[in-house]
Amino acid sequence: MQRRDFMKAVALGSAFCAKPMWATEQRGEEKMNFVFILADDAGWRDLGCYGSEFYETPHIDRLAREGMRFTQAYAAAPVCSPTRASIMTGKYPARMATTDWFGAPQPDTVHRFGGMRHKPLLPAPYEEQMPLDEVTIAEALLDGGYRTFFAGKWHLGGEGHFPEDQGFEINKGGYHRGSPHSYFAPYQNPKLEDGPDGEYLPERLARECADFIDGVDDDPFLLFFSFYLPHTPLRAPEHLVEKYEEKARQVQHDGPEFIPEGEREARQVQNHAVYAAMIEAMDTAVGTVLDALERQGLADNTAVIFMSDNGGLSTSEGSPTSNVPLRAGKGWLYEGGIRVPMIVKWPGVAAPGSECDHPVTSTDFYPTMLEMAGLEKRPEQHCDAVSFAPLLRGESLPDNRPLFWHYPHYGNQGGAPGAVIRQGPWKLIKFYEDNRVELYNLDDDIGEQNNLAPTMPEKRDALLAMLQEWQREVNARFPTPNPDAAS
Repeated sequence: MQRRDFMKAVALGSAFCAKPMWATEQRGEEKMNFVFILADDAGWRDLGCYGSEFYETPHIDRLAREGMRFTQAYAAAPVCSPTRASIMTGKYPARMATTDWFGAPQPDTVHRFGGMRHKPLLPAPYEEQMPLDEVTIAEALLDGGYRTFFAGKWHLGGEGHFPEDQGFEINKGGYHRGSPHSYFAPYQNPKLEDGPDGEYLPERLARECADFIDGVDDDPFLLFFSFYLPHTPLRAPEHLVEKYEEKARQVQHDGPEFIPEGEREARQVQNHAVYAAMIEAMDTAVGTVLDALERQGLADNTAVIFMSDNGGLSTSEGSPTSNVPLRAGKGWLYEGGIRVPMIVKWPGVAAPGSECDHPVTSTDFYPTMLEMAGLEKRPEQHCDAVSFAPLLRGESLPDNRPLFWHYPHYGNQGGAPGAVIRQGPWKLIKFYEDNRVELYNLDDDIGEQNNLAPTMPEKRDALLAMLQEWQREVNARFPTPNPDAAS
């Protein structure tokens, strides 16, 4: 795949950095450890610390009290694989052409997907594996003397492209699938030995993480705990489901439970018992890992990151959660599909219980973690990223940095091919089916209900020009007319 002109990327990144590379304050010669916890499909309001009154997440809420909670954090795509690749590489999915979930329709296979075969456009072709020539954050930390451990969902390629091929010394459960054969043992997972029948997958993966922490010795480490849940299939231990079935009976909601969203309907209330049980199970697993850090005396020297790979599923496959006040959900370019919960605990640096409303995106973890580790940055690799370490230190970053999304595909959840630019409070969406443009001021209209494109043509055209220039720069691929489209 063609590479970018790196000099432009370096200049852009330098313009946004508040200071030269800062060396992390550390105790003696100790390096900062990292625990990166990635949820699968957890929505922006799926945690107590983000306003959910139905789901119970005491351990993640505790993490928020101990670290910084980001209110405008974004996944690089409205679906999983592209975002996961962006975290690993520090690059936008469009630059690597990893723009859809791996296994999604290609232009020549769309006929196999009944709901998409007669759409107006054929999806853009995309790469179905994260390229091996990318230097992942795991490889960068491994080069810096870190131990590296992965547990859970990978979904970034098949044989030869697994976690152990991309910088992780140990892999527990990560392979090509994006959802498990079963959430209960036997798992039928070639990268995870089965436990006793009925064992629940998140509990098992949490124990694998805790065992790694218990035996890590004195080496600095990266532990990447990548949940399979709350992704479908919707399955949870029966006692938790029963708990939330009772709780759901007490939910009071004014207004409809669903409202139209395109050709779909979007859930407006959080009351799905099985999904709630999965969220609690995820939270309990997070608690297992946090407890292991405390038990080994590592909590004060370990940065803990929590994020989701895209917005909550609200318009398909049971529509189990609501992202209100955000619009739509997974698979859509509206805020419900790309704005996600994000918490960073950096002991001794990020103020406990602090909040940050500066927009950041999933590419940005790469240089941030290198800075936190006191390692040299790799601007030629993380060329679409900006370190947000200054924000964690209570400092500021320029607020005019544009963020970009390019999703030239139809989402299983009803979303249509399009692209986005966000700069400051302004968000522009370009839809490819009819070349429709929508413009929103997110400060005033977080629910994206008031399209300002017809009344603010100068702002619309300026943002559209920036978006198109960026697409040319990254050599973005576009959908094409579908000859089999329904007339």
